[in-house]
Amino acid sequence: MLIFVITYKEQRMDIAPLASWPIQIDHPIIIAGPCSAETPEQVMQTALELGKSTKVNLFRSGIWKPRTRPGSFQGIGEPALEWLVEAGKASGIPTTTEVANAQHVEACLKAGVDVLWIGARTTVNPFSVQEIADALKGVDIPVIIKNPINPDLQLWIGAVERFLNNGLNKLMVMHRGFSSPNPGIYRNAPMWEIPIELKALHPDLPIICDPSHITGKRELLLDVAQKAMDLGMHGLMIETHPTPEKAWSDARQQVTPERFVELVDHLQLRTENVDQTSSAHLSGLRARIDDIDTHIIQLLKDRMELITEIGEYKKDHGLTILQLERWKEILETRSALAKKLGLQEDFVRRYLETVHKASIKEQSRIMNEGQEDQVMWS
Repeated sequence: MLIFVITYKEQRMDIAPLASWPIQIDHPIIIAGPCSAETPEQVMQTALELGKSTKVNLFRSGIWKPRTRPGSFQGIGEPALEWLVEAGKASGIPTTTEVANAQHVEACLKAGVDVLWIGARTTVNPFSVQEIADALKGVDIPVIIKNPINPDLQLWIGAVERFLNNGLNKLMVMHRGFSSPNPGIYRNAPMWEIPIELKALHPDLPIICDPSHITGKRELLLDVAQKAMDLGMHGLMIETHPTPEKAWSDARQQVTPERFVELVDHLQLRTENVDQTSSAHLSGLRARIDDIDTHIIQLLKDRMELITEIGEYKKDHGLTILQLERWKEILETRSALAKKLGLQEDFVRRYLETVHKASIKEQSRIMNEGQEDQVMWS
């Protein structure tokens, strides 16, 4: 039996094996259903249509909807729990919904919801997370924890710890993207490096992805869902609705059950396990990458030594640290070279900007060397 284990500081805490959950979990873990429970008929229709597929592990629907502005549809509330549970029984799919406080938890447990999830707007508040964890203390129920709205990995991990500390070990986390002033084409910036870091820190903690909230657009769902599979995530949550264009919330990002099945069928599943021949081939390629990385780091060291000399020269001759024309020249010439070599210009530009910031920092250190002594003396 596979045991998920997370180590926090000096204590060992076990994540229960998915096989022991009160629901049947496959790989990938697929969660589907409408953004919001709108009517009994809408919830039941969606569940029954999804129930025709063997691809769905959990049927989801929003009962309470934390909206940005009070005029928006904020969910039916507690009466819709009955719709959700009845639809789950009729379709044969276990149910899940979002909770934001202890009252929500009590209502869900009383109604018989199978799995709870903590939303991004709740994860951001440790007080709310602790309230929910306390309300669930002693209850044997799986919990899914979405990332906080803001890109704060420690806040995300802290939410997991609050449940573990209360003896709740049937946990998964969900990546749904992060609010950003520049999310690009997406509703929420994926910032894949954050869930990747979480996965690296705690490789045995199951992590699933919510492409619906990352993209905000149904036409982008497949690309993001495939990216999640490529990165080794354990599953997906995809919002589905019988008539997405008429949905009372987040209409733009929902798909019909039929389109949902097509999307899942198109996914290319990946594995972290390799056979002996593939392993030897990968080892050879990785050895070459190790050599190149070593060479790059040595070159960066050589470059910083030159930056130090330049900083000292500027200090001695009263020159400013930032030489704008030189910086423009570097960007233009290196970007042109990157394009010629078939490299992504955006990637090279970000690299150059990172190196430039380090150069500015080093030259600032040289420029201000001894300044503190002068202030103390004066």
